[in-house]
Amino acid sequence: TVTVNMLWSAQFMTFMPQTIEVLSGSCVTIPCSFGIEDKYKSKVDETCKALWKYDVETVVFDSRNPQTRGHLTGNLRNRDCTTTLNNMRPENSKNYFFRLSTAPCRTALTLFYVPPTPTLTPSTLKVEEGTSVSLKCSAPAPCLSHPPALTWTSSLGHIQESLQENLDRTKVQTSVLTFTASRLHHGKEISCTAVYNKQDGSTQSVSTSLTADISYPPKNTTVSVSPSGPVPENSRVTLTCSSTANPAVSSYTWYRADGGRETVMGTGHVSKIKAFRDSGPFFCEAENAIGSGRSNISQIDVHCKYHKWSLVSDMNCHLDLSPFVHRLLSEQQHHCESTTTEGSFHFALQQLQLPGINYSEIFCLQP
Repeated sequence: TVTVNMLWSAQFMTFMPQTIEVLSGSCVTIPCSFGIEDKYKSKVDETCKALWKYDVETVVFDSRNPQTRGHLTGNLRNRDCTTTLNNMRPENSKNYFFRLSTAPCRTALTLFYVPPTPTLTPSTLKVEEGTSVSLKCSAPAPCLSHPPALTWTSSLGHIQESLQENLDRTKVQTSVLTFTASRLHHGKEISCTAVYNKQDGSTQSVSTSLTADISYPPKNTTVSVSPSGPVPENSRVTLTCSSTANPAVSSYTWYRADGGRETVMGTGHVSKIKAFRDSGPFFCEAENAIGSGRSNISQIDVHCKYHKWSLVSDMNCHLDLSPFVHRLLSEQQHHCESTTTEGSFHFALQQLQLPGINYSEIFCLQP
């Protein structure tokens, strides 16, 4: 914090910052004001001069001498002794005194080669998705004719800039970035850069940053099946539920979707099941402290084994089939001679090939 230095005399009281940081090669505006007893106010007019000295004796600024390196920006009639000094150098880091009549007061100027790091408020960002966020970047503006330019690494939203005054009347350049937090911002570095333009035309910049921590419920929840593609009936199948979330997913639940009914079939990131011909559609649900997210409905492509066939007549044979194979055979009408009951077919005396079936061939033999 900066404290205000007040020096008193019987007739005179002066206010100015105790210390000011200045960028080497730039100017500095020293906020200064004074109070004076009423009986002396009439004596403060344009004939008065403002003097700035360092180390008590050496005059560095005289408002009545245009050769000195600076100018009085305040109005002494209004008890404003604010002064700008130009082209400050490291050797100018000294205690400076203001003098009006017989009352001196002091401020210390500290010069630096590298500008001070901008300040981010708040210094950390940890919010839930959908929250409205305002980040303020602040940088000292000791030279009012060359205030720092503030830029953000990413244009995440609306930016509003202003030059503000501290309690000690020093100035600070601010930039407020307002946006709505999204999961896409999670882990993203948000930085603010202050660019200082010196009086010799050169520039210096310095940055500060934070990493966004955005909480959000599970998103992009998906199911993967291994092995992929058609699988034999009664074989083992591994189901994996994946999702992105912050904080991490705390639980996974597997559901069987049977019409409008949902039945829990297991829990865990990975579920191992047996593939049956009547395996219905299913999905997984991921959950964390913020909420939950569901995958799309999936279904395992189960290829059923063929049932035993039996001889029916001299010319035909009978084969009991699952509904799945029943459908496949119905698509191969050129192989069928007749159909008697649902799930039972009669085939001509020939070898019957079923496209897409990898397990065996169906054929009938004449006795």
